[in-house]
Parts: sequence; structure tokens; C-alpha cells
Amino acid sequence: MSVSTGSQSSSVNSMQEVMDESSSELVMMHDDESTINSSSSVVHKKDHVFIRDEAGHGDPRPEPRPTQSVQSQALHYRNRERFATIKSASLVTRQIHEHEQENELREQMSGYKRMRRQHQKQLIALENKLKAEMDEHRLKLQKEVETHANNSSIELEKLAKKQVAIIEKEAKVAAADEKKFQQQILAQQKKDLTTFLESQKKQYKICKEKIKEEMNEDHSTPKKEKQERISKHKENLQHTQAEEEAHLLTQQRLYYDKNCRFFKRKIMIKRHEVEQQNIREELNKKRTQKEMEHAMLIRHDESTRELEYRQLHTLQKLRMDLIRLQHQTELENQLEYNKRRERELHRKHVMELRQQPKNLKAMEMQIKKQFQDTCKVQTKQYKALKNHQLEVTPKNEHKTILKTLKDEQTSKTCHFGRAV
Repeated sequence: MSVSTGSQSSSVNSMQEVMDESSSELVMMHDDESTINSSSSVVHKKDHVFIRDEAGHGDPRPEPRPTQSVQSQALHYRNRERFATIKSASLVTRQIHEHEQENELREQMSGYKRMRRQHQKQLIALENKLKAEMDEHRLKLQKEVETHANNSSIELEKLAKKQVAIIEKEAKVAAADEKKFQQQILAQQKKDLTTFLESQKKQYKICKEKIKEEMNEDHSTPKKEKQERISKHKENLQHTQAEEEAHLLTQQRLYYDKNCRFFKRKIMIKRHEVEQQNIREELNKKRTQKEMEHAMLIRHDESTRELEYRQLHTLQKLRMDLIRLQHQTELENQLEYNKRRERELHRKHVMELRQQPKNLKAMEMQIKKQFQDTCKVQTKQYKALKNHQLEVTPKNEHKTILKTLKDEQTSKTCHFGRAV
């Protein structure tokens, strides 16, 4: 059974090869015609050479005068010999047509590549133009930001100089007022001290005279004792006046220090208020500048986004136009190619129809030969299988085995014939 299966598969493969060969013969039939034409021209040339050889080496006896037909035939052979290397008209026409098709395809592809390169150049040129425009826009915005920053710094410097000038002026005025205030206090204290000293002198004279009167009235006290009592009384009075003067000076000094501190406190509070006012003014100026800068940056961002959107829209529009043009060109090329292929297939189909009877006859002969070869191979395989089965089976079963193998071979041969 394995041998029969192998024979059947080999026969099917042989049939497939025959079909492939027949299809290849249909495609190459046109080339065979040109080869036959050229070989026929060579045969005619050889025949003509043989005729000339016979004419040159034949009998030198005079030949009869050739007739009109013989002369025309000789002229025909001479022309064939002269133009034996020229290709046939059909072959030249076919080669010209193929060359034109190749030129058309090459020109079509070169035009398509040229168009793609041109589109790429257009896109690159537009991108460079848009990039230059964006760079110029960003540079303009950057200059505007720098100008605003410079103006802001100049305004802050002017404000700082103004505030410093105000603070220096206030400090000078405060120093002058403080000095004037101190001088007023010192003058008033000096006047009070002078008045106090004068009152002490008057009081000292009054007390001195009063003591002298008391001593003059007292006649019982010795003069020396009176002198001692007067001296002691003077010392007590001078000591009391000195203490009162020291107390007055202490009070004046405390009053002077207190009033100077109070005046300095007022000056410091006023200076602090001025500094706070300056800080508030500086902060308001900075806040105004920041708000202006923020509004300017928002305006810049909006203008940049609008420019980017406009540029992207322009670039996308160009890309879509180029893609649409490219697709249209591809479609036209494809339609042209389809028409050309349809014409070629139609021409090939007409040629195949013309060559079909000859090809079918050749295919039939080849299939018959292949069928015969396959049958021979199958017969050999069945003989080998029969011998093997007869060797391995008992003798009383040989008849049955022979009949089975015979029927199987017959059925497979019939089946293969129907398939062919």
C-alpha cells in the first residue's frame, strides 16, 4: 500500500509540473516565434550558400539560360542573404513598445520623485520662514520686556533717591529743631538758676542782717560767742543754699534729659512714619509695575499663541494641499498604469487565443507522455509490491492477494485517467 500511495503522489506532482511547463510555454511562445523567424533566415542563408557552392564547384559546362522565375528567386535569395541579420518587424515593434513603456514608467517615477522633492523644499522653505517670523516676534517681545524692566528700575531708582533726599532733609530739620529745643531749655534753666542765686543772695543778706540785729539786742552774750554763733549760722545758711542749688541743678538736668528724650522720641516716630510712607510708596510702585508686567506678559502669550496657531494652520494647509496633489498624481499614475496593464493583458490574451490550439496540442501530447510514464512507474511499483506480498504471505492466499492488487491497480489507473 505504501508503494501505491507513493506512485499516486508522484503522478500528481508530474501532472502539476506539466501544467506549470504549459503555462510557461504560453508566456514564451512569442519569443519562440522570433527565434523561429531568425533561424529560418539562417536556414535560407545556408541554402543559398549551398546553391552558390554548387554553382561554383559544378560542372563547367555551359548551363542553359535561366528563366524569369529562376532570376527572381535568385534575387530573393541574394536580398535575404544581405539582410539576414536584421530583426523581424514584429520583434522590432515589440522592443520599441517595451522601450516606450519603460521610458514612460521611468519618466513617471522621475516626475513623481521630482514632485516629492519640490514638495519637501516648499515645506522646508515655509518652516524656515515661519521660524524666522517666530524668532523675530519673540525678539520683539523680549525687547519690550527688557524695556519695561529698565524703565521700572529707573523709576525705582528715582523714587529711592527722592526718598533718601526727603529723609536727609527731615534729619537735618530734626537735628536743627533738637539743637534749638536744647538751647531753649538750657537758656531757661540758666535764667532760672540766675534768679535762684539772686534770691539766695537776697535771703542770705536778710538772714545776716536779722542775726546781727538779734546779736546787737542781746548784750549779755559775749562778743566772741556772738561771732561764733554768727559764723555757724552763716555756714548753715551757705550749706542750705548749696544743697538747694544742687537740688535745683539735679532737677534741671532731669528735666533736660526727659525733654530731650521726649523730643527725640517725637523725631524718631516722625522718621518712622516717613520711612513707612516711603516703604508703602515703594511697594505700591512695585505692585503697579508687576501688574503692568503681568498684563504685558499675558498679552505677549496671547499674541504668541495666535501667531503659533496661524503658522500651524498655514503649515497644515500647505501639507494638506501637497498631500492632496500627491494623492491626485498617484491616482492618475495608477489609472494610467491600470489602463496600460489592461492593454497589455488584452494584447497578451489575444496572442494566447491565437496560440491556444497549438499550445493545447503540445500540452495534450506532453500530458499523454506523462500519463504513460506514470503508468509504467506504477506498474513497476505494483510488481515490486506483488513480489513482496507473495514472499511474506502463505501460498494458499496468493490468489486472493493477486486479485486484490490487480483490482487496486486497475481502479487507481482508472481514477488517475479520469483526473487527467
